[in-house]
Amino acid sequence: MLLKGKVAVVTGAGSGIGEAIARLFASEGAKIVLGDLAQSAGVLAEELAAAGSTAVFQRADVVDEVSVAALMEAAVRRFGRLDILVANAGIPERKSPIHELDLAEWRRVIDVDLTGVAICNKFAAGAMLKTGGGAIVNMASILAHVGQENSNAYSAAKAAVVNLTRSVALTYARQGIRANCVSPGYVDTPLLAKLPEATRQMMLVRQPIGRLARPEEIAEVVAFLASDRASIITGACINADGGYTAI
Repeated sequence: MLLKGKVAVVTGAGSGIGEAIARLFASEGAKIVLGDLAQSAGVLAEELAAAGSTAVFQRADVVDEVSVAALMEAAVRRFGRLDILVANAGIPERKSPIHELDLAEWRRVIDVDLTGVAICNKFAAGAMLKTGGGAIVNMASILAHVGQENSNAYSAAKAAVVNLTRSVALTYARQGIRANCVSPGYVDTPLLAKLPEATRQMMLVRQPIGRLARPEEIAEVVAFLASDRASIITGACINADGGYTAI
């Protein structure tokens, strides 16, 4: 098993990519703390535990330092250490041209998609330093690397996550903590399923492989980066986008 015996915290674990990551980590032998505001993560934790995996739910708000500190402490208290953080929690934005920018919307997205990642990295790194290191995987996006019309806060936040990850990687490179990020392209999640068919077709046209990614495919990349098989990889950002950014 790729992650046998590892203790992992996965944020945003209640649906989509986060759910796929939690399921794969469980199948690969990790002990998981699922952090989310949604009770669906609690239902998933119960399902995984009933199937024989070690999984618990901790309600967590990534923009609240007290909440995030409690999330990491829950992993250490329950399992004795923290080996892996997957900072996956994020929200979309209501797109608009910049001259119509809603500052409240900007702050909401930046708070969750950037500041929330930083807070999770802060408390995870602190826990990992006490037990000899670990692996951090942050979730970015192809919009960290390419432009898209009317995308303001989301693109800015995800681009910043890439460079935040590099800084974290360099800071702890000699202390046993690796930090990497993954930039998914268009992924066939419940959120995308709600989009108009014309929008989905537009996404497909932009995919060189001719289809959307599956959440499970993104989870495989995350699991590799979190595992000891990626021991030489730190400060990297993997574009898991079906060739979108190669155009």
